[in-house]
Amino acid sequence: MNQSLVTNNPVSDGVRQALETSLRGVEELLPQDEWIKKLARSETTGQPLRIKLGLDPTAPDIHIGHTVVLNKMRQLQDLGHQVIFLIGDFTSLIGDPSGRNSTRPPLTPEQIKLNAETYYRQASLVLDPARTEIRYNSEWSEPLGATGMIQLASRFTVARMMERNDFHDRFKAGNPIAVHEFLYPLMQGYDSVALKSDLELGGTDQKFNLLMGRHLQQEYGQEPQCILTMPLLEGLDGIEKMSKSKNNYIGISEDANTMYAKVLSISDTLMWRWYTLLSFQSLAQIEALKSEVAGGRNPKDAKVALAKEITARFHSAAAADAAEQDFIHRSKGGVPDEIPEVALSGAPLGIGALLKQANLAPSTSEANRLIEGGGVRVDGGVVSDKGLKLNAGTYVVQVGKRKFARVTLA
Repeated sequence: MNQSLVTNNPVSDGVRQALETSLRGVEELLPQDEWIKKLARSETTGQPLRIKLGLDPTAPDIHIGHTVVLNKMRQLQDLGHQVIFLIGDFTSLIGDPSGRNSTRPPLTPEQIKLNAETYYRQASLVLDPARTEIRYNSEWSEPLGATGMIQLASRFTVARMMERNDFHDRFKAGNPIAVHEFLYPLMQGYDSVALKSDLELGGTDQKFNLLMGRHLQQEYGQEPQCILTMPLLEGLDGIEKMSKSKNNYIGISEDANTMYAKVLSISDTLMWRWYTLLSFQSLAQIEALKSEVAGGRNPKDAKVALAKEITARFHSAAAADAAEQDFIHRSKGGVPDEIPEVALSGAPLGIGALLKQANLAPSTSEANRLIEGGGVRVDGGVVSDKGLKLNAGTYVVQVGKRKFARVTLA
């Protein structure tokens, strides 16, 4: 916490604690002195602050990396502020160019509607639905019309737009930039005007768009919002940001056993970062746990607690307990009680083709790599021969620690 700001602006214990909550795990909170004033005013007047998070429904499912900003929303919600979950059904028609080196293809209205239907249901596993305002930016974006859009575009210059890193880099590299892409940050900024936002949250890659909201609010005579950016969560490998394309993610719709086991697979170092960004435990509780581990307690105890907390959030406490028992059972070489049943034909069938057809490996080449690494078992025995062919029969096939299938081959 920036102590000088707190010292220069005498505040109550309540505001001090709210600022500490706001700053937990954040990348940036700008401008911090304005946020302190907003918190103090809210405490004095009893008027909750309006806190906005916009998400474009570009995919139907979200992973726990996406919940980092949702967790921050929940923390601020628990302080009594009004959180607004904004579904960017209009901006999705444009396509967010953030971090892109090429034009993002826009989604169809049908795709957007389908994705939006599942987005809020998933977000509600983190936010309190009873205290969440749900909005769609088509409410105010579509009525703007051509005249309103031209007037909005007059509020920002091309030179300022080209200061944005992805536009600047694409222009220098000679890559095309479509004119409609300039509309995206303008429309996202206009959302803050329409909602009279006091604070907008986003990932670090959204900073330009968040600052656009401040600029446009000033243009329209409003008090500008503060912005809060959260870091991008490292995935299971502890190196790359969590991403489905990198297969280092935990989907919040994954089954409890898989979710629990995946959390346990992260490194002891990454565990503490996940605690800060994903856990609902207080910082004091996390520091106490760290001290216990530093004092000799097995770090696995802390990781188990984190795995159970995350699994319980997206499933239930009972499911988390069952996942813990399932993991213990598997670690002793046991086979889970319920595994997928797969029927295949073509016996005798090569082990690589069998793994691919049973959806235990994405490709035959990946199956061979898994075999080389000793990660494939058939009926409990490790497979070392990539040329192995299985005759007709039923087999329990295991890949890694978590993937199983009972394969009946004919």
